[in-house]
Amino acid sequence: MNIIIDLGMHIIQSPKELFLLEDGITYLNCSYMSPMLKTVKQAGLVALDKRAQPWNLTVEDWFTKAETLRQLVANIFQTANDNIALIPSASYGLSLAAKNIKLTAGKNILVLEHQYPSNYYAWENLAKEQSLQIVTIRSSADKSLTQSILENINEHTGLVAIPNCHWISGAWIDLEKISKAVKEVDALLVLDLSQSLGVLPIDIEQIQPDFAVSVGYKWMLGPYSLGYMYVAEKWQESSEPLEYSWQPRKGSENFADLTNYVTEYKKGARKFDMGEVSHINLMPMALAALEQINKWDIADVQQEIKKLTDIIVDYKISNGTYNENQLNAGHIISIPLKDKNINELKQRLTDNNVIVSFRSTSIRVSPHIYNSEQDIKKLLSCLDEDS
Repeated sequence: MNIIIDLGMHIIQSPKELFLLEDGITYLNCSYMSPMLKTVKQAGLVALDKRAQPWNLTVEDWFTKAETLRQLVANIFQTANDNIALIPSASYGLSLAAKNIKLTAGKNILVLEHQYPSNYYAWENLAKEQSLQIVTIRSSADKSLTQSILENINEHTGLVAIPNCHWISGAWIDLEKISKAVKEVDALLVLDLSQSLGVLPIDIEQIQPDFAVSVGYKWMLGPYSLGYMYVAEKWQESSEPLEYSWQPRKGSENFADLTNYVTEYKKGARKFDMGEVSHINLMPMALAALEQINKWDIADVQQEIKKLTDIIVDYKISNGTYNENQLNAGHIISIPLKDKNINELKQRLTDNNVIVSFRSTSIRVSPHIYNSEQDIKKLLSCLDEDS
């Protein structure tokens, strides 16, 4: 089918053709892992060939590409490239944040019910170390998730650790409102943006969290094991990195002088970069992915995907499972399973090559611009067969 999508300055004809997707596969699971862009695979193959001949590696491979990627990531965060660190995973970045956070004993750490474990375990450990209390915010049928969080921010709050939208339901959180409330009680804000960065617009300078992390293999369309971290300027000088690599040190580009050890780091958040930050195999793939995203207007991408999830909203309204009080991001939506036979449904989806995630008591649907209305209707047809 010939589909034309207007993404800012770029008109995309048949956007599915940008991705490596098999014919007959209805992939509605970007929240799990994005399918690969053709340019990303090609960049990876070229990188492997280059790695096979290390005598061809240059200063650009060791340092310059990381700086280019840092700038592309900063564009998506809408911040300066000096505020970006390159990390291997969300848990790495959250552990780094936890290492540097010191709270008064008895303070609360706010997390969401059924929050992704990477954004829970770090705080569970911090609570044990510093005698803090974990407060779990539960969703409510009669109010938005944002309202539920705001009602729990008070003088006892030390830290709020949340996403931009819930990874299971897609429930959207107004981070600007949360940030304002957090600052009013002199608390800290840490964000896990793994399920939104690259597909949901964010102005990190407007929100001003203390730290924010994202994996690179979901909505950032890149390879596994290369992620991104925002570190607010106020934390850059006083905080310690999670590991003590040689590359973030000043003058590290001069290989002949590496054993003249220095205490100074490069500017900004670079001190928090992971070891082996050059990631010779993965870096070119991440660059290809971020170059593509930077060509698009993320707000337009979000709007195009929302056209698809709005079909599911209508479906939920028709069967009485839609909650108008719970605002959703446009790229993730859940469908309650109610009394459906789960095993039969899974088999039916498999037989029809429809790929979604089963999370908690719902199906999570997470399309991207490679999907179409026909894909959504195919999913709903599978759901309705046993109704």
